[in-house]
Amino acid sequence: MARYFDVHPDNPQQRTIGTVVEDIRSGALIAYPTDSCFALGCRLGNRDGIARIRSIRNLDDRHHFTLVCRDFAQMSQFVRIDNDVFRAVKAATPGSYTFILPATKEVPRQLLHPKKKTVGVRIPDHVVTRALLDELGEPLLSSTLLLPGEDEPLTQGWEIKERLDHVVDAVLDSGDCGTEPTTVIDFSGGEAEIVRRGAGDTSRFE
Repeated sequence: MARYFDVHPDNPQQRTIGTVVEDIRSGALIAYPTDSCFALGCRLGNRDGIARIRSIRNLDDRHHFTLVCRDFAQMSQFVRIDNDVFRAVKAATPGSYTFILPATKEVPRQLLHPKKKTVGVRIPDHVVTRALLDELGEPLLSSTLLLPGEDEPLTQGWEIKERLDHVVDAVLDSGDCGTEPTTVIDFSGGEAEIVRRGAGDTSRFE
């Protein structure tokens, strides 16, 4: 059964955040809130966690996983980004955007797009997510909590606990969460290509 954590949206309890991060380091798969919607997350090298995300969401090997990063210094370890792209990404973060970029060798092969060798990255603007990332000290491997056959992500922590009780290890609930996934911008070809319109304003990339 998944553990349920009620987290304050503005002042996350440090003890709770610490407990969840210990679980992540021990191999847990969590459901957690972001500045767009709920997501599934685990540690970067967690093969079982990756397999469980694929199973829960019924994903194929062309799906772009996202590395949710604390800041640009952390992000730059995992993706290659030139000056022009850096400025565009910098202007839109933190925020509800995922950027697809060429991956560095720090990214495990099973996370890469098989042909493009790319990965998604983002820096969220959400107090609870940032508290998790600060405590963890590394990116969270993440994917939108959108179940197969459903049009919108799950938005209520209690419902996630009820429906995914035996397939995730922990649910963090900090109250209302959005229903729109991030806007996805592919910069892997050097120019901005809007792959998915979501919570982030796309006008700056058009």
